[in-house]
Amino acid sequence: MTAETGRRRCLVFRAPMAHPGDVSGVLGLLGDGLRADQIVAILGKTEGNGCVNDFTRAFATAALKAALAPHLGCTPEEAGAHIAMVMSGGTEGGLSPHFLVFARTASDGPAAAEKRLAIGAAFTRALLPEELGRLAQIDATAEAVRAAMADAGITDAADVHYVQVKCPLLTSARIAEAAARGHGVVTHDTYDSMGRSRGASALGVGVALGEVDRAALDDGAAGARFDLWSARASASAGVELMHNEIVVLGNAAGWDSADRITHRVMRDAIDLPAVIEALRALDLPVDGQLTPAAQARVTAVLAKAEPSRSGLIRGARHIMTDDSDIHGSRHARALVGGVIAGVVGRTELFVSGGAEHQGPDGGGPVAVIAR
Repeated sequence: MTAETGRRRCLVFRAPMAHPGDVSGVLGLLGDGLRADQIVAILGKTEGNGCVNDFTRAFATAALKAALAPHLGCTPEEAGAHIAMVMSGGTEGGLSPHFLVFARTASDGPAAAEKRLAIGAAFTRALLPEELGRLAQIDATAEAVRAAMADAGITDAADVHYVQVKCPLLTSARIAEAAARGHGVVTHDTYDSMGRSRGASALGVGVALGEVDRAALDDGAAGARFDLWSARASASAGVELMHNEIVVLGNAAGWDSADRITHRVMRDAIDLPAVIEALRALDLPVDGQLTPAAQARVTAVLAKAEPSRSGLIRGARHIMTDDSDIHGSRHARALVGGVIAGVVGRTELFVSGGAEHQGPDGGGPVAVIAR
């Protein structure tokens, strides 16, 4: 991505999704005057299981690339180099599948009196299987986060409120490919590799934002040093790529977007006060569930969810990690999604599971974008 000069505006749209390949809502935005080349990133919540074999993410990504390529004048694969496409699987409970489309346009309007919503994106180089979950991925992510901040025109890390990362995972074929070259991988458990990759990506965000000391890290930190975490990282792993895609959202001068963004950290899965604090920080009146007028001002809510490793929530036992039928991350998405939906009054929420090094144990960042 390259940064434009002059004032800019970040536009955010929600598009419903009837199934993982349904991109009609996104294409409908183009019919309303948005140009495909103005789209910086598309975040999607798809209805798969969120695990290694969740191909709803790849399906949605392929559908988006194929649909947008003609509007960009390129091949589908080239479309993926123009737009960061981050698909997060899992809409358990009442969560609704949807896309969030982030676009960037030039503006000739008056400069806003306060910092407004800004967006930047960057990609890492292609990562090797043996680099996933290790320092190489941490460092590559940190470098890309800094590039995305520059793309957004954000000079102060304190103005960054949410960093979405899409990262790769290990498959049996990728593990074998590394072994054929004489290299070992961080884990042979493909599901565990998702957490290691998310964790390394989150630590990279933390390094870039000054939340994590690079000197404290080594190849074994991701998935082990849970005392180290970022309050603004959200990482989602998928089989459909081998590089990290980074989207930085914050507030910056020089933008006259209608929206602002803020974040808080949920200390556990039922930390409703953290959600309320984030809403009130954007001058949204909270007295029970948001009123229809206040709901209309909320553009997006993005959060992380993860079962606590202690097996407890405020001293009471939970069974999320003991359920052999449904993975704990799926339980956590449903729980956190329900807590947030109850106050926001909406189920189109970007709640992502797998919060390794993304907030404290059992909790995670929550960000609100609102007019």
